[in-house]
Amino acid sequence: MPSETHDRALADRRVLVVEDDPTVSEVATTYLRAAGFIVDAVADGFTALRLLALTPPDLVVLDRMLPGIDGVEVCRRIRAGSAVPVILLTALGAEEDRILGLEAGADDYLTKPFSPRELVLRVQSILRRSIVEFAAEAPLSFGEFTLDPSARTATRAGTALTLTAREFDLFAFFLKRPNQVFGRDELLRAVWGWTHGDLSTVTVHVRRLREKIETDPTHPVLLSTVWGVGYRLEGEERTRARV
Repeated sequence: MPSETHDRALADRRVLVVEDDPTVSEVATTYLRAAGFIVDAVADGFTALRLLALTPPDLVVLDRMLPGIDGVEVCRRIRAGSAVPVILLTALGAEEDRILGLEAGADDYLTKPFSPRELVLRVQSILRRSIVEFAAEAPLSFGEFTLDPSARTATRAGTALTLTAREFDLFAFFLKRPNQVFGRDELLRAVWGWTHGDLSTVTVHVRRLREKIETDPTHPVLLSTVWGVGYRLEGEERTRARV
């Protein structure tokens, strides 16, 4: 049995592990439970989707290759009705395969073989940002957008935006720093907490965020690209929203 440090702020959070390899599933489940999480484990996508509807988890660890319906399609179906964080496990190391999972809505990914301790750290990182880091922050307004970090809600002109965990964190980061340019490596460190990683992760999440905040995502005017440098949120200075 591994010895993991419990994070009291994350105690009793529910994680769904969707993995058809019994060894990988058992190891992931054991380490996550040792870290204080409630863990449900299933071996196929259809069962996962049924369980998601019955007992919504706080986070999903999802294998890329599953029998019946693969992890990418499961992720797409999850995203059709939920913003629950998804970490994709993939044995496919090619960049295009990682991008496919991210474009389907995954918040993060780990390539097999992976360290189970790294998996626990990734799960804790995502949940901690949503539960702890923004807990005491007041709502922000930026033009027609309002973001409430403590409630994890975002609206545009009063209409709710459905943002995934990483999309929300990315948007919050930019809202607090309008008119500043950030490179992909800076965003990877600040939003993902990674000191190194695939920079296409940032590219895909920026594209996904644009699809939800831009009138025409193919010609962005809010979240612009500064060629050769990075990305910048254009517009007025942020203000605290009136509550």
